Amino acid sequence: MEPSGDFSRLVKIMARLRDPDGGCPWDLEQDFKSISHYTIEEAYEVADAIEREDFEDLKGELGDLLLQPVYHAQMASEAGYFSINDVIRSISEKLIRRHPHVFGNISGLDSEGVSGQWDEIKAAEREARAKRRGQVRAPSLLDDVPGALPALSRAEKLTRRAATVGFDWDNFEDVTGKVREELAETEDAMTSGQTSRVHEEIGDLLFAVVNLARKAGIQPEAALSDANAKFARRFRYVEQRCSEDGLEPSHAGLDILDGYWNEIRAADKSGRDILPGDDPSGEPFQKS
Repeated sequence: MEPSGDFSRLVKIMARLRDPDGGCPWDLEQDFKSISHYTIEEAYEVADAIEREDFEDLKGELGDLLLQPVYHAQMASEAGYFSINDVIRSISEKLIRRHPHVFGNISGLDSEGVSGQWDEIKAAEREARAKRRGQVRAPSLLDDVPGALPALSRAEKLTRRAATVGFDWDNFEDVTGKVREELAETEDAMTSGQTSRVHEEIGDLLFAVVNLARKAGIQPEAALSDANAKFARRFRYVEQRCSEDGLEPSHAGLDILDGYWNEIRAADKSGRDILPGDDPSGEPFQKS
């Protein structure tokens, strides 16, 4: 079987890998749950390639991500649930249904109007889904917020949904006040010695910070991802400086490690490039 840019060829390759007669033993052992984490990982790898602006990598990562729905659909087809054509038809129907201003007779909507229309359509979809499932209780705005989302992303999505019906702070200052309130409660919990209470208060504090990010128009998951990358880059500099001075980081002591950290932090603030061996500005460094 030869590779091809034809989507149907990819479907055939996947079917061959899952063929009990001569297919791949590893692929034959898999089920929906065993490969679900790969679907999540591949999405993150796509995001990473985009962040690095490596479009050659992006091409490969998008291919890896594309394999996931084909893989799941192949297993579903084997079980008689649905086929890849059903998946494509489903998303095609959804795109057309959710864009009546493009494919229907609605016109004159700006971006805000499109967003409002989108929310109304999704609400109708939730009601239809609840009816199909025989759900007794009324559908909730939060029903289709996936539980498997990263916690920061899920918190942002939950609060954004609630805000659509007015359950939100009026202004940015109110949210910062809530963050301060939760921080004070966390500090109080820390003195109690009750681990369960500390756990709860730190969760509330993180949730409040997510709301702060949302009100500021910042994606909390992306902001924390950038902070992680910044920390990793600065800590590698600290490790390199230890190596240059013949020190083991674990034996260097906090004062020395702080000094190296402050070098790279000050360089970041001034916009300078600094490498191990460079002479920093000579100004006193204060960590904050």
